[in-house]
Amino acid sequence: MTAETRTYRVKHVTSYAYAEPVLLAHHQAHLIPREFANQNCQRSLLRVTPIPAEMDERGRDYFGNPVAFFALRDAHSTLSVQAISKVEVRDRCVPDAESTMRWTEDLDMLSSLSGEQVVDVADFLFDSPFVGAADAISDYAGQSFAPGRPILACLIELNQRIHDDFIYDSAATTVATPLSEVLEQKRGVCQDFAHLAIACVRSVGLPARYVSGYLLTQPPPGKQKLRGADASHAWLSVYVPQVGWVDFDPTNACLPNLDHVTLSWGRDYGDVSPLSGVVLGGGDHSLKVAVDVEPVSA
Repeated sequence: MTAETRTYRVKHVTSYAYAEPVLLAHHQAHLIPREFANQNCQRSLLRVTPIPAEMDERGRDYFGNPVAFFALRDAHSTLSVQAISKVEVRDRCVPDAESTMRWTEDLDMLSSLSGEQVVDVADFLFDSPFVGAADAISDYAGQSFAPGRPILACLIELNQRIHDDFIYDSAATTVATPLSEVLEQKRGVCQDFAHLAIACVRSVGLPARYVSGYLLTQPPPGKQKLRGADASHAWLSVYVPQVGWVDFDPTNACLPNLDHVTLSWGRDYGDVSPLSGVVLGGGDHSLKVAVDVEPVSA
C-alpha cells in the first residue's frame, strides 16, 4: 500500500529593523527543510536583502541539518531574510502503542546499541543548554512511566498530560525562561512544551531531540485563511529501539504527521534557531516573522 503524501509551499519571512546602522553582520540560517525518510525538499530558495557580501547555502551543521551562512559588510538599518521551499511530506507509520516493549526493556536495548546507532542517539541522552535535569521534572515525568508499561503508551500519555496541564500563552515566557519557571507557572509556548517533554524523557534515560518546523493551520469554519497566519513550530522526537525515531507534539496533543513540516533537529532550540548571528552596531531592534504553509495541488 502506497503511503499518503502531501506537498506544501512554505514561505518564511524574517524582517529586522534596527535603531542604528549595523556596520558588520555574520548570520546563520536554519531555514531549508531537511531530507529524511518521511520528507523530501524538492527545492528551496533563500533571498537576503541587502545583498550579502558573502553567502554559502551548501553547508551542513553537526546534526546534518542544511544551514546557510551569509555576511553583510555594508552599513544597513534593515534586514529581510525570505525562505521559500517546496516540500513533500510522507505519512508516518507508528505501531500500536500497547504492542511496543516495556520502557524498562527499552532502556536495556539502548545500553546494547553499537556503531552508528550509538552515534545517532548519544547527543540526545544528556543535558543541553536549554534542557537540564531537575527533581521536579523527574517527578512530573514519573507519573507517566509506570513499571512494566509499554514505551509508546508512556510517551503518548506524557504528550497528552503536557497539553492538558499547561496553557499556551505567548506572553508568559521568553527564550531565556528556565524550565523550572515553565513547570511552576504551567504556561508557555510550543518551544517550552517541547523542551519540557525532552527533559522528562531524558530524565528516565531515553534519548529525545528537539525538532523545529512548521504546522499547517486550519482557519475557523467559514473563515478564510489569513496570509502569514501560520507560524514556526516546535516538537520533539524520541528514539524507540526496534521502531526508530517517533515524533510527539505536546502543544497539540498529537503525533506529527502530514500537517507537520520539519526544518531541523538538535539537542534544543539553541542548536536550530531559524536565524542567528553576530552584528556590530544596530542598537535596539524590532523583529517581524510571517509564515505561510500552503498545500500544493498534485
